[in-house]
Amino acid sequence: MDHPHPPAIWIVDDDPSIRFVLERALAREGLASRSFASADAVRQALHAAAAAGHGTPQVLLSDIRMPGDSGLQLLAELRQQLPRMAVIVMTAYSDLDSAVAAFQGGAFDYLSKPFDVQQAVALVRRALPERGAGPAGDPPGEAQPPEMLGQAPAMQEVFRAIGRLSQSLASVLVTGETGTGKELVARALHRHSPVAGGPFVAINTAAIPRELLESELFGHERGAFTGAAAQRRGHFEQADGGTLFLDEIGDMPLELQTRLLRVLSEGQFHRVGGHVSVHVRVRVIAATHQDLEQRVRAGSFREDLFHRLNVIRLRLPPLRERSLDVPMLARHFLALAARQLGVAPKRLDDEAMACLARYAFPGNVRQLENICHWLTVMAPAQMIASADLPPEVRADSGVTAAAAPVSPQAGAGGWEAALAQETRQLLDAGRAHIWTGLAARFEAVLIRSALQATQGRRIEAAQRLGMGRNTLARKLHELRLDTPEGSPADSASGTGVRGKFE
Repeated sequence: MDHPHPPAIWIVDDDPSIRFVLERALAREGLASRSFASADAVRQALHAAAAAGHGTPQVLLSDIRMPGDSGLQLLAELRQQLPRMAVIVMTAYSDLDSAVAAFQGGAFDYLSKPFDVQQAVALVRRALPERGAGPAGDPPGEAQPPEMLGQAPAMQEVFRAIGRLSQSLASVLVTGETGTGKELVARALHRHSPVAGGPFVAINTAAIPRELLESELFGHERGAFTGAAAQRRGHFEQADGGTLFLDEIGDMPLELQTRLLRVLSEGQFHRVGGHVSVHVRVRVIAATHQDLEQRVRAGSFREDLFHRLNVIRLRLPPLRERSLDVPMLARHFLALAARQLGVAPKRLDDEAMACLARYAFPGNVRQLENICHWLTVMAPAQMIASADLPPEVRADSGVTAAAAPVSPQAGAGGWEAALAQETRQLLDAGRAHIWTGLAARFEAVLIRSALQATQGRRIEAAQRLGMGRNTLARKLHELRLDTPEGSPADSASGTGVRGKFE
């Protein structure tokens, strides 16, 4: 269909449902649009419009991953040919690299699928007056493992901020609870910055004794103190031309805060025991899990240093605020642990995944990574059931005795009381084969626990349980614990342990 006056908004996505939804939503707002299924179709339409002397669209919404050329390749071409066109990038792949590549390529903004349609329309309206031209970007090479993942809106905002900061050397203050990934963000800010070719140096100011911290930061001259047998370059010198990451900045002693402020203001300092100024060009990123405003009010953190560091603030959400990301992160960490250990990656069944998503994760993303490594080593079967999860996850996620090993601490009456309660519930529900089902689950709990305690060594597990090796092998087969997908909690056919009393 010819468009003598091309609509102001073009949409390119290989998914027809996305194109249809966006077209209808824009039409309801009185905004005309035209859709394409590939980057090549957009090129042909632009060529035809130019040949006919027609105008070009003002806004292009483009998917990233499509058959043929990617949206990022198309973006790079358009920044060269039509720098005044606003390009909004859409993608279902919610990783940091996609967001940063979009902004570095000159995109107006980044839209993560699934998106709210009204949000998309509002973004288009904001883009319509835009005529700014960002620097053209080259299409990315082969995809690397994503450094950060997240579909939750709070994490998408972090990705956007990193993308927008990719041409800046402004100081950044990263805040968030322990384990949320503050150093990952600092490394991403460095990797996507004008000083990416320089060094990245990290120091945890809370982990170094205060009497040594000054020397660690600024270095020392020979003979500056007992044991200083030679001159030493500090972290500021090591980071010259790159990024210095100061983790747990809230714990820095007041006297060193004064020295740090002077370096940030003047770009120079003296080594401990020295008299010659050392000039450096360093981008500083600081991080803390503490409330720095409260520490300023308490007089334990300098207000002028706080404002110097707090040029841009990025807040990392705790994992409990982004439970939407737990399945994606769990699969990623299980695959990562499997690569590190040289084994096949394990999988979480639906019930186990639901348990993880309900868990509060006081240790945040770092705790989830540790749990996935533990499961890779300790879970007996390839398919991880809820009963295989660590006790703290099962307890906090509300897993009952029907799906998890009975703990000696379960209830005031111990595991016997829990077993009695479970038996009554099954009897009241009119279930059959209760003896067989409960006995099999009891045996499965014992065997799983023994195998976890012995890191999968069957002979040792059999010895510690007081049974013969052949008996253990027979029980593993009967309870379907020796197959990749088999476990008492995995059976849906009625032949496994669960099926015997459900």
